Amino acid sequence: MKKKYFIKPPNRKRRETDLPWQHPKLKAEDPEALKRIDAIMTSPSYRLAVEDQNFLLCDDTLPVRLQLDYIKPELILREHGIERTIVVFGSTRIVERKTALKKLEEVQKALEKNPSSEKLLQALRKAERILEKSKYYEVAREFGQLVGKAGKGKDDNRVAIMTGGGPGIMEAANRGAFDVGAKTIGLNITLPHEQFPNPYITPELCFQFYYFAIRKMHFLKRACGLVVCPGGYGTMDELFETLTLIQTRKIAPVPVIFIGKEYWTKLVNFEMFEEEGVIDPEDHNLFWFAENAQEAWEGMLAWHEANKTPLYGDAK
Repeated sequence: MKKKYFIKPPNRKRRETDLPWQHPKLKAEDPEALKRIDAIMTSPSYRLAVEDQNFLLCDDTLPVRLQLDYIKPELILREHGIERTIVVFGSTRIVERKTALKKLEEVQKALEKNPSSEKLLQALRKAERILEKSKYYEVAREFGQLVGKAGKGKDDNRVAIMTGGGPGIMEAANRGAFDVGAKTIGLNITLPHEQFPNPYITPELCFQFYYFAIRKMHFLKRACGLVVCPGGYGTMDELFETLTLIQTRKIAPVPVIFIGKEYWTKLVNFEMFEEEGVIDPEDHNLFWFAENAQEAWEGMLAWHEANKTPLYGDAK
């Protein structure tokens, strides 16, 4: 058989001989050449676009930044097989009982030294209320455990807990999933002051966003349920945005469960919306109340069964 003739493939990255542009113009040819080349190569215009922070942060590149803020988490979530998420919102200030108790004791000691301080009296009342609400930290943690145990094992990532990645209630929900070895997601946001993600988020599923709008999109893109513990401005923002999107059917309805009826009905007069005619009766039925994790979880499962979208298994 005749031997086939062929040319050996060249090295994919390296040449045997240099090309003319691989060396600067010789100093002997122009004494000022190297100085001019240095000025060219250190000019902002010569930087690669992806390495030029001033360019990337200018107004004209805003559309690109929005895309990047969205696509990085999206690709990673796909890579890890995250199909659906259960989002847990709540106050960053509601901490576990031992932490709340320690804070209360510190305020009490300070008040003993200065019993007439109005500032300390206010701090005492707040510390007492936070201690009382620490039960919701345990509810969120238990709920995270229930979700984390519900799949086919710790490698079943189809349904995962997602939070804003911060302390308080968010920490509790991530911690619950962490307790049982499940993967859990945190969506942090850059702020003018330094912040830290809570330590119970799966490292490769903790994201940092620049834009609130893109972060909110990811909260709801895979959401198959929302559990809302007592909270403040941030919680109310996410809650009512979600209710509005469901009300207008901009997103498909998902179960929305408020933890702690006493807190929520004291904070928001939901009946007044309907009585005043600013919402329809059916809009009052977009959510319900639960008092503990088991009740919330069973209600969510039942909602999806009735909706023919079971959390685990193909939709019927």
